[in-house]
Amino acid sequence: MPAANCFPPRTVDALLSPEWLTSALDPAYPGIQVTGVTPGPVVSRMSTNARFRIECAGGVPEGLSPDLCGKGYFTEQAWPARHTGRFEVSFYRDVAKPTGVRTLRSVYADIEPGTGHGVVITEDVVAQGGRFLDATSEYTPSQVADSLGELAKLHAATWGDPGLAAADWLTPRLEKHAESRGFKEIHGNFTSWIGAGVPEEVRDAERLVRAYRTLCARIAEDAGPWAVIHGDTHIGNLYLDGEGRPSLLDWQLVQRGPWYLDVGYHLASALTVEDRRACEKDLVRHYLDRLRAAGIEAPQENEAWEGIRRGVLHGFFLWGITLLVDPKITTVLQTRLGTAAADHDSYGAVGV
Repeated sequence: MPAANCFPPRTVDALLSPEWLTSALDPAYPGIQVTGVTPGPVVSRMSTNARFRIECAGGVPEGLSPDLCGKGYFTEQAWPARHTGRFEVSFYRDVAKPTGVRTLRSVYADIEPGTGHGVVITEDVVAQGGRFLDATSEYTPSQVADSLGELAKLHAATWGDPGLAAADWLTPRLEKHAESRGFKEIHGNFTSWIGAGVPEEVRDAERLVRAYRTLCARIAEDAGPWAVIHGDTHIGNLYLDGEGRPSLLDWQLVQRGPWYLDVGYHLASALTVEDRRACEKDLVRHYLDRLRAAGIEAPQENEAWEGIRRGVLHGFFLWGITLLVDPKITTVLQTRLGTAAADHDSYGAVGV
């Protein structure tokens, strides 16, 4: 745990100060003394990611990479949205290690009580040979089987966990997306070249909004099994680690929810339409087998597919409302998810 007097900094300059880093890293590496910091690339969208390299008196402690990356809401534009960072920070602080899910290795994660600003420091996977992915990256069915295995690991480790049932940062919040954004954004995408690849039978902004709101309402009323879900499992939230293994990142939508939201969304967004159609049944069986191997009473295949249809709808809505991403990426994902929604009648899965 971070030191009691080591609250998250509010600027990148403060984050990169040897004094602050010494106090932040000391709980995990007692006696560490950071003597030098070499800044690396800084990328700011809403949150800011700052890569850097440290030097320490007597050398960097064993088990700690000198190449690190800090993430927080450091800019004036981002500061009003700082509260959204607490979900990801809480995941790294409280859940990542116990589940064993393959993700960024956190060495510091904490939230300032007064402001709600959270900061996480992880090892820099790029310096370790890792590679981030997006919808234009080649991603094979065998890699999807691997990433589904990681989702099964996360879900099985948290399945109905009473210790997480009352965690306020895991409170389901899907409906907030449907309340804050919807028809205007989707209509704009669907009537432009961005949504041109979405099949005609599902390219209906009003119906997609209505279907997603219905899905959210049904999930809120569902007393069935839940797990901690990633919530946003498109391919751009994956990276290949230094050994080429698929790994998850960007946990801003982490929450309690049904497993199928992660799995249906992932299948439909990570694979080409052709690969998904050819392999999705085998991949769903693989995921269910991984759950059973972990001791979970997984749903039968027919029941599972009802959930997969809804998981596709979840991803389709999230990319329908997406505006601030490279349009080439949005186009690929809207086409993939929209085609899957048409293939599986995802609107019909919620009776809309």
